[in-house]
Amino acid sequence: MTRPSPRPLVRFARFASRMLLSAAACCTALAVQAAGPGDALRAKHTALSAELERNAFQRPLVIRSSQSAGNLRGDVYAVVDHPFGTVDKALRAANQWCEVLILPFNVKQCRAGRESDEHKLALHIGRKHDQPVAHAYEVNFDYRLAAASPEHLKVLLTAPTGPMGTHDYRISFEAVALDAQRSFLHISYSYGFGFAARMAMQGYLGTVGRDKIGFTVVDRAADGRPVYVDNVRGVIERNTMRYYLAIDAYLDSLAAPPHERRERRMREWFTATERYPRQLHEMELAEYLSMKRKEVARQPTHTQTANAG
Repeated sequence: MTRPSPRPLVRFARFASRMLLSAAACCTALAVQAAGPGDALRAKHTALSAELERNAFQRPLVIRSSQSAGNLRGDVYAVVDHPFGTVDKALRAANQWCEVLILPFNVKQCRAGRESDEHKLALHIGRKHDQPVAHAYEVNFDYRLAAASPEHLKVLLTAPTGPMGTHDYRISFEAVALDAQRSFLHISYSYGFGFAARMAMQGYLGTVGRDKIGFTVVDRAADGRPVYVDNVRGVIERNTMRYYLAIDAYLDSLAAPPHERRERRMREWFTATERYPRQLHEMELAEYLSMKRKEVARQPTHTQTANAG
């Protein structure tokens, strides 16, 4: 009896294999297409749910930081009691961000506008105490609305250069709706640094910044007390937290009458920073308000008009 040739069986097996691979690729593509805007951030919320519910901040907040050979990055994830529609409307436009970014101590002025149909935002970064704008360093950001849908918002601010040889600044803000009253936020802040910036940072950390710490617990002392991250990771965590608290204070202030909002957000930002005095305390409330009132008053007229509400 003649045995059937194995070649047709081999060809059929190869054909079936190709069909299975094609079907798998098709399903993968359909799954990618089916993924809605903001699904990745919602998945992050699920992954962080335990930390968001129980942490040292006594609020649904998680902070992360990382350092590579020439880059620092901080990330804050937080749930806020604001509907997504409020967050979206408040933080879509470049000029609205000046109301947020002017709040930290070392921002002396924020100027927003358009140039060749591209959004621009200029920050003047200086000392943490009162200082003329002319003596501060100007960092020019490009503003981009990276994503906008009924339940997802992403804003990117990027600048190629910064003070003391720093470079590749990137502030990323992303938000998704969780339910009718809450939103989940992700704020990322990063920049690159070279030799000059490294030397300047070492000088700061060896003098006025030597006792500064961040928020991440890296160890426990013999008595059980937490040991917090320090050095440059401590720096990036403090700055990222200040930006998050500025966003939160800005959103909270929108419930006040328009003529009260700036004063309210300044006070709320300062109060929020004082909850973490080991990391964020720099001055007393009276000094901060005196300084910030002057800095807000000298904001460019078009920025003040655009952000009055």
